[in-house]
Amino acid sequence: MVVDINKIKWTDGKWMDERKKHDRVARMKMPMSIYECHLGSWKKKIEDSDFGFYNYREYAKEIGDYLIDMGYTHIELMGIAEYPFDGSWGYQVTNYYAPTSRYGTPEDFAYFVDHMHSLGIGVILDWVPAHFPRDAHGLGRFDGMPLYENADPRKGEHPDWGTYIFDYGRNEVANFLTSNALFWVEKYHIDALRVDAVASMLYLDYGKRDGEWVANKDGGKENLEAIALLQNINTVMEERNPGAYLIAEESTAWPGVTAPSSMNGLGFLFKWNMGWMNDFLEYMKLDPYFRKFNHNRLTFSLSYAYAENYILVISHDEVVHLKCSMLNKMPGLEFDKYANLRTAYGFMAGHPGKKLLFMGQEFAQLREWSEARSLDWFLLEDPKHKGMQDFVRDLNHLYTQYDAMYYNDNEVMGFEWTKVDDADSGIVSFVRRGKTAKDQLLFICNFVPVERKDYKIGVPCLTTYKEILSSDDEKYGGLGRNIGPKKTIKATATPADRMKYSIGIDVPPLSVTVLKYDYKDDPKTSGKN
Repeated sequence: MVVDINKIKWTDGKWMDERKKHDRVARMKMPMSIYECHLGSWKKKIEDSDFGFYNYREYAKEIGDYLIDMGYTHIELMGIAEYPFDGSWGYQVTNYYAPTSRYGTPEDFAYFVDHMHSLGIGVILDWVPAHFPRDAHGLGRFDGMPLYENADPRKGEHPDWGTYIFDYGRNEVANFLTSNALFWVEKYHIDALRVDAVASMLYLDYGKRDGEWVANKDGGKENLEAIALLQNINTVMEERNPGAYLIAEESTAWPGVTAPSSMNGLGFLFKWNMGWMNDFLEYMKLDPYFRKFNHNRLTFSLSYAYAENYILVISHDEVVHLKCSMLNKMPGLEFDKYANLRTAYGFMAGHPGKKLLFMGQEFAQLREWSEARSLDWFLLEDPKHKGMQDFVRDLNHLYTQYDAMYYNDNEVMGFEWTKVDDADSGIVSFVRRGKTAKDQLLFICNFVPVERKDYKIGVPCLTTYKEILSSDDEKYGGLGRNIGPKKTIKATATPADRMKYSIGIDVPPLSVTVLKYDYKDDPKTSGKN
């Protein structure tokens, strides 16, 4: 099918003009709460079949309303470039310049993006330049000979994935991929591309054994041509489309992924924080008794939190076959599972870095995700699942309301531990700071099922602290234990946790409590050098 997409009528001119004003620095200081979504299984017309897809336009209206209600700022779409096999989720692309016809026409897809922009929601698209399938109707052996892939299977094939690797050293191939990245941003007004499997592009030996790969000209394992391509794409994107950007799914410690290419970085604006995700999920899976022996899994991420511009992710990969849903990763009986998960989401919201949560996990989907069926929306008839959805909604709205939760994600002054070394208690607390001294936030997280009465926590200043969120609130499925009917508490000049001031607070078991305060200088030392 050949379609003339130049006739598409757009109404998002204001959004596109505004987008141009946000450079790298401005973008890092903006809120990003991303809803990762697989369109075909968000909702289906016919359950448990390969059919029953809604149209892009239908999805646009329903998903758009849902995102606004839930307080998300961005949607990330899995697998939109055309692909033949549903089970690949869109990561085995055969037609790089075609939105999948599963959900309608190119005009319908453009409507989806345009509608999201009308609601103030940014659209991120998963993009797959790391490999492509062997399908005869795709790019593989395109003219009967290796054309897009390298003829040497040690350079041109992924043995584990059964796919071909682009020959990044060929100008024609590099131009094909660069043009494709620009195509989605310029022709379909996509705001960002999340680049899949970047690590497999960077390392020549990725997923290969000895004898299955060839070193670069310097004898190393770095794929120099792929590095040059990524740097060029990021540079060209920034020059041609200010405000649009690329995000790296990169799972190693490769330095400078989000450093500008002019500084010898790869030039991405953000990087998925896979290290945090792995450590944190392993910590949360533990029986609370054993968490004190693994405290570093909870805190280690702050030692490198400013090395890159990070997005904290709990993506589709963490809730698929045999990995369990987020709720079923949590230990304990039913009540504790929900309390654990609310605590996990609360800690994630407070931790430096932009945020991404995969669809269904916001209401504690019980089953693992499958592309073949709809999310289990009927679960919202159960107050426990509705309470989880309400909690995530309130977390998202809190996130966008208080710039302390995002403005200084990449600045040391934006975060400070106030309690971090009491592993036995299972409690950590920290401060988040935004643009000004007003509306700073104190997070208190209890990762064990033990209530702490009048628990002392060091605080940064002598002022009043007001509770604005508690995961133990009855409306979320908790037991409603809080710090009092007025939900305020005054600090005293009692030292604790290496700080001059402290509060005494009843901390509910398995909970996150968020307190708001305006910072005030010490009256005894203000004005002194």
